[in-house]
Amino acid sequence: MRATTSLVSRKRTASIAHTGSAAVLALAAVAALATTGSATNADADPIELVAIVAPITQPVPVAAPILPPPPPAPVYANNLDGWIRQALDVLRAHNIPGSYDAIMRNIMRESTGNPRAINLYDSNAAAGIPSKGLLQVIDPTFAAYHVEGTSLDIYDPVANIVAACNYAAHRYGSMDNVNSAY
Repeated sequence: MRATTSLVSRKRTASIAHTGSAAVLALAAVAALATTGSATNADADPIELVAIVAPITQPVPVAAPILPPPPPAPVYANNLDGWIRQALDVLRAHNIPGSYDAIMRNIMRESTGNPRAINLYDSNAAAGIPSKGLLQVIDPTFAAYHVEGTSLDIYDPVANIVAACNYAAHRYGSMDNVNSAY
């Protein structure tokens, strides 16, 4: 009879041990001892009891590496040089070609650097859609070649430059290839 009780206790202990809780494992060991009479009894295996009561270790979390903060966003001067440099960063982000020199050359020819320039005398003006801004873009062209992330205001210097360069890239390959009115 004693052997039967011990076998049942071991099975019960083993099934309880699968729950993983240290408290439950300790209770299982006590139940095994109570059933068999002692840990040294021939019906109880002391090594099995030690294995049941042994604490289950949890993995130690690894600290995430500390990354340096991202660099601050560039600050651009609120002048022609700053507008061109900011536009060049937007162009690069959208894979639109254009160089500082080509943009400056075309701006000086089209508006002499005045972001509020408007041509009220050319054929576009006669058709009711005057050329506007640094690179003298008409409203339909600005709308068609506007680049996401820039202002929707045609007079915004950066938006005007970027839309004009996007148009020039589609029409001429790059603003670098524009050497006259376009």
